[in-house]
Amino acid sequence: MEKTDITIIGAGVVGLAIAYVLSEEGKEVIVVEKHNSFGQETSSRNSEVIHAGLYYPKNSLKANLCIRGKDLLYELCRNNNIGYKRLGKLIVGSEKDEISNVEGIYKNALECGAKNLRLIDRGEIVKLEPNVTSQMALFSPDTGIVDSHGLMKFFYEKAKDKKCEFAFGVEAVGIEKKSSGYRVTVSEPQGELFQFESRVVINSAGLGSDKVAALAGIDVDKYGYKLQYNKGQYFRISNPKEFNITRLVYPPPTKTDLGIHITPDLAGGLRLGPDANYVDKIDYNVAEESKPIFYKSVSKYLSGLNIDDLVSDTSGIRPKTQGPKDEIKDFIISNESDKGLNNFINLIGIESPGLTASLAIAEEVKKIIRTT
Repeated sequence: MEKTDITIIGAGVVGLAIAYVLSEEGKEVIVVEKHNSFGQETSSRNSEVIHAGLYYPKNSLKANLCIRGKDLLYELCRNNNIGYKRLGKLIVGSEKDEISNVEGIYKNALECGAKNLRLIDRGEIVKLEPNVTSQMALFSPDTGIVDSHGLMKFFYEKAKDKKCEFAFGVEAVGIEKKSSGYRVTVSEPQGELFQFESRVVINSAGLGSDKVAALAGIDVDKYGYKLQYNKGQYFRISNPKEFNITRLVYPPPTKTDLGIHITPDLAGGLRLGPDANYVDKIDYNVAEESKPIFYKSVSKYLSGLNIDDLVSDTSGIRPKTQGPKDEIKDFIISNESDKGLNNFINLIGIESPGLTASLAIAEEVKKIIRTT
């Protein structure tokens, strides 16, 4: 039976970052991906924002890995000609509860170690963004955007250069603990089953990560690993030059999402979204009837916007462990040795800021792999 050192299940941005980091170490790595190419789910259906680590609880993985990952990501993009812009971001507030929310985010962000933040008044907002109407805002100059496809392509090509193998169109269907590691069973493109052994298995399967954990025998309900799909839709402003928005503009967040925000892209366009709705199945259609909701939300802080300026764009699905009534839940990054599964490493609930944190997550995974 064929053997390998490390198997990564899932070739989204996090799986690719892990492959890049581990292959740089000279490890024998294979990446198994059920789709025909990398980054076909959440990694290519998001806002492409490089977050500064403002929202997440102090000492959480989300906070720590976002702040660390931001710095790593900017450095990587700068040194390797990957498209990015450090645009800056405004979190705006006008009503009393919004202002209180923004002030709370500022306090939390400072406690988490986020840098270069300022609370600014209406006069300074107008100087930065003349078409944004708000009484005050939190300004984060270190927030930006990145070419997520270019980033994933970089990880993929560099990992391949270091002899990492990629098996696309191949789905993991069985994981059995053995004395030397794991027997992994995969279904190949024509439906044939193939088995191999791997000392380490890393579950970075995104929307399917709870199912992969279950394949290894973990009770996903008992341990809080069961995913809930949360859909985010995007609309685009058809006439972006009329608004001259040069920074990201966010409302205060809700419990489940960061609010319908304005994101300039690298091509000069303006995207609005995402919204947040729990769904039972993966479906990437954009509901035209959502347009008035987007218009009502964004027109509160973007002057001159008309509903006819909005055209439907795309959507994505967040892999949440957090239900509609739950408090914010952290990333799950765990070597499951305490469950009798040494070097079976779960990454579950890797939603935002997963893109920003991808390199820091890879560092964390490298750290928790055990040599024995």
